[in-house]
Amino acid sequence: MNLDEIEHIVVVGAGTMGHAIAQVYAQHGFRVDLVDKNLKALERANKLIKSNLSLLIELEKITSKDLPPILNKINFTSDLESSAQKADLVVEAVNEVANIKEELFEELNQNCREDTILASNTSGLNIFEIVDVQNPERLIIHHWFCPAYILPLVEIVPGSKTSKEVIDVSVGLMEKLGKKPLVMKEYVESFIINRIQRVIFVQVYEMLQKGWATPEQIDFAVKTIIGVRFPVQGVVQSQDFTGLELILDKQKEYKMNKRYPQVENLVKQGHLGVRTGKGFYDYHNRDELELFKKRDKNCIKVLDLLEKINAFEPL
Repeated sequence: MNLDEIEHIVVVGAGTMGHAIAQVYAQHGFRVDLVDKNLKALERANKLIKSNLSLLIELEKITSKDLPPILNKINFTSDLESSAQKADLVVEAVNEVANIKEELFEELNQNCREDTILASNTSGLNIFEIVDVQNPERLIIHHWFCPAYILPLVEIVPGSKTSKEVIDVSVGLMEKLGKKPLVMKEYVESFIINRIQRVIFVQVYEMLQKGWATPEQIDFAVKTIIGVRFPVQGVVQSQDFTGLELILDKQKEYKMNKRYPQVENLVKQGHLGVRTGKGFYDYHNRDELELFKKRDKNCIKVLDLLEKINAFEPL
């Protein structure tokens, strides 16, 4: 199936993620069936979508004239069979329970066309082992982030049998929606963001359990440091700015149980990061002072914005 052949989207699950995913597709002109067996969930989804669109109007991202056409594109329904039969793409956004997903994909397999792309919004389950569908080359993961109508990243995760055509269509579709698609080379548990967040949460819960810091203190610390640094440097590039020889020294000094050969190998080659023009990133002989100045300038801009919107205070 080509990108321009995709016209009718079916989103199954009208909860936290599903309603906003349906909204994004509708905002970009697609006809959408938002399916849920729970009628109260559909009513709530309708209210949430209207609230989301109201905020976008308030922030002048869309106009009030855009509202009726967007809402008219969304069909709220509990009839999965009928919706599946006309779907070009199905986005599964039901609970993260393996047997629920397995039963749903069995139903989709029975009712969708054989060329309908089947995408799961799972945040970590190996859908490629859990479900069994005809033409498994059409099965893929489109992992959105909450709030889906705002955050740009969508992790696209293919299985071993997913076709290149389906990957390419997925990328083109996300770009058409104004998203930033990132294609994983292969399935890995929890993908990128959730793998990183999982490690963070382990440490957070330990600190809370042992009373080392309050929830407010932890969030304040994260907002004022990680919230300023990472939007500018990211995680990996921040190591280049610190200096990989210093990172290696810390690994040795703190007697870390696990050492990372990537850092050791780069240091052995004399690639210490920004200071030497190459580390995890290649800086192509750009001046060290220029790079630090650009980093610091952007950090100041982020900090100014966060202070302006009073982001360091709890919501």
